[in-house]
Amino acid sequence: MHNRLDMSGKVVIVTGGGKGVGRGITLRFLEAGAKVIICGRSEPDTLPSYNGNNAIFQGVDVRDIEQIQKLIDFTVAEFGRLDVLVNNAGGAPNADAATVSPRFSESIIRLNLLAPLNFCQLANAVMQKQPEGGSIINICSVSAVRPSPGTAAYGAAKAGLLNLTTSLAVEWAPKVRTNAIVAGLIKTEQAHLHYGDDEGIAAVSATVPLGRMANPEDIGDACLYFASDLSSYVSGSSITLHGGGEKPAFLNAGNTDNA
Repeated sequence: MHNRLDMSGKVVIVTGGGKGVGRGITLRFLEAGAKVIICGRSEPDTLPSYNGNNAIFQGVDVRDIEQIQKLIDFTVAEFGRLDVLVNNAGGAPNADAATVSPRFSESIIRLNLLAPLNFCQLANAVMQKQPEGGSIINICSVSAVRPSPGTAAYGAAKAGLLNLTTSLAVEWAPKVRTNAIVAGLIKTEQAHLHYGDDEGIAAVSATVPLGRMANPEDIGDACLYFASDLSSYVSGSSITLHGGGEKPAFLNAGNTDNA
């Protein structure tokens, strides 16, 4: 039986694909047989690899349109095609919305919304010329669909990216499919910076209905689905990966004796 998740012969770009969530995404595509180009401002200590199928790193600041174009040009020159783009690079430090500088807010929106938009546009120009078209996957966040205190600009940018995904799905059909992943809490190698020591990570994990945070590879699984033939009729859609979500605060605020 044909493996519809087989990505042999496919060419994939994963922004920020050398660490954290991006590394998990990259590994899933490598395991499926794809050629994967990853980018970032600095090369990871070890490149993601699976059975001799190694990711290819290119130094790129995703906020720079000229550097994005060079990466697209490199990919087409090296492999002759681009099948999948995963816009994963992003993030934001905690900041008080009442006092944060306009320059800071602009930089967060540039990284989390404008950079993916530019990548989408340049990737689409290649994919539209291919008989098979292509697939674009935007990594969003639950911050896009719920309040995001401490990261207001980030939440707003991710909400914009979620809407952008649906608009491009209409404009670029039928050649290019665009979808999004709305990710919840994810345990990466930097989880301790957000949640503290192992005890803190365990306590946060216990708040998730499924009893754990996502692993980067969980996000990679969803990306692989969106990129594969299994989702050939899926576009302008999103998958929410949050382990069941967050328990409503009012359940713990009232008198539990009468619950």
